[in-house]
Amino acid sequence: MLGVAGWPVGHSRSPRMFAPALAAAGLDWRYVHLPLAPERFVATARVLGASGYRGINVTLPHKEAAHDLADELSPAAAAIGAVNTLTYGDGAIHGDNTDAGGFLDALGADPAGWRCLVIGAGGSARAVVWALREAGGEVAVWNRTAARAAALAADLGVGQAAEPFAADLLVNCTSVGLDQAVEPGEAAAAVGLAGLEPPAVLFDLTYGAGPTPLCRWAEAGGARAVDGAEMLVRQGARSFERWTGRPADLDAMRAGFRA
Repeated sequence: MLGVAGWPVGHSRSPRMFAPALAAAGLDWRYVHLPLAPERFVATARVLGASGYRGINVTLPHKEAAHDLADELSPAAAAIGAVNTLTYGDGAIHGDNTDAGGFLDALGADPAGWRCLVIGAGGSARAVVWALREAGGEVAVWNRTAARAAALAADLGVGQAAEPFAADLLVNCTSVGLDQAVEPGEAAAAVGLAGLEPPAVLFDLTYGAGPTPLCRWAEAGGARAVDGAEMLVRQGARSFERWTGRPADLDAMRAGFRA
């Protein structure tokens, strides 16, 4: 058994994404929603291994609680301070954060030496900043609430941008772009990019039925744009491989995600 724990969690596309990948691997496993209120998460997650679960994905609001619950942490999970993948085995609970690796997989390029601007200072921004720093990127963080950007930058040892700047890679880790009806220029202005040339690569962690407003803004300026759907597939693939010991069928996962 596998699952995804959150509160709420019914909106998660993970079961649709994992089912075809499990079938493609010839595994008769189930992947289910696990709606767990915060007061129930720790007690329930502790016993899932004994109940036949190989692992679970963890989404909001439980990622920090999962970090504290785990008996062992991967380097990514320890540095980021959040866990999105729990694995049960050998009497222990192993915590990992596949968001960081999934982001780099979805980026599809080596960012070593790139000037990278990360917009936002929440949990997803923390994973992205750590991933880019570890990959050799020159990272700066900008957030409209400067104190939050300063805290994140200091904690992970990267720069804080006084204002957005022209970068090789720009990563949007805010909710701007969730509304597909927003005009591209309006979305760019909302994250401080008005008047700037698009970067060489823009990565928008949001996603929708089509290109996000920020992706459209970047592509109109000749940039390569990536949205959050591919990151979700890639972080899921890393969880799949940890639990099953087999490579994930990425095309099957993409098709399930979009179904």
